Amino acid sequence: MQAALSGQAALVTGGSRGIGAAIAKRLAADGAAVALTYARSPDRADAVVRDITQAGGRAVALRADSADPAAVREAVDEAARQFGRLDILVNNAGIGVIKPIAEFALEDFDRTVAINVRAVFVAAQAAARHMTEGGRIITIGSVNADRMPFVGGAVYAMSKAAVAGLTRGLARDLGPRGITVNNVQPGPVDTELNPAEGEFAESLKRLMALPRYAHADEIAAMVAYLASPAAGFVTGASLTIDGGFAA
Repeated sequence: MQAALSGQAALVTGGSRGIGAAIAKRLAADGAAVALTYARSPDRADAVVRDITQAGGRAVALRADSADPAAVREAVDEAARQFGRLDILVNNAGIGVIKPIAEFALEDFDRTVAINVRAVFVAAQAAARHMTEGGRIITIGSVNADRMPFVGGAVYAMSKAAVAGLTRGLARDLGPRGITVNNVQPGPVDTELNPAEGEFAESLKRLMALPRYAHADEIAAMVAYLASPAAGFVTGASLTIDGGFAA
């Protein structure tokens, strides 16, 4: 049987670890050639590429700080150049600065917006120039766009709510070209930056219908669905995968 994404090419921003690495590996397993960006971890990015190639896939790591719009555009163009096409963009790179508003530095605000919002726009704009009918733009947002149950997350929640709005607008802009645009909103996910053990994690689990953190592979599975032909009629959507965090 032919893999669902055979012959396609994807770019995953922030693909050297955590959710991004899981997405890169899943898209490769489904047949796509995958480029992934990293900002400061070449060894980790190379390890993801090695895992993909050893499993029979094709992958390349590209250095690009998502805070730098020129670097984001160059990464998109380089992925398309190396693979001869670009069918799938996954905007995964993001940061989360959690501080009470009285302590929130303007520099942290600006960097949050630059990475979590501006980079999504820049990458989508650049990728759309390479995409044809059937293209997919998928952004990793957050359930915190809809629910922020703890102190210090105002700016993070704002950035993810902005992504949800941008997704709806881009879906309208690109729909006539047959390109879908969607937003995946995870709840708590077990990663190095937000491990499933510890006092903070236990407080979040008490808010969930399923009292556990997600695995990165579960988020990757939803992304893989949106990237696949099966999701050809899904666009402009924010799909929540949060274990009932927002229920």
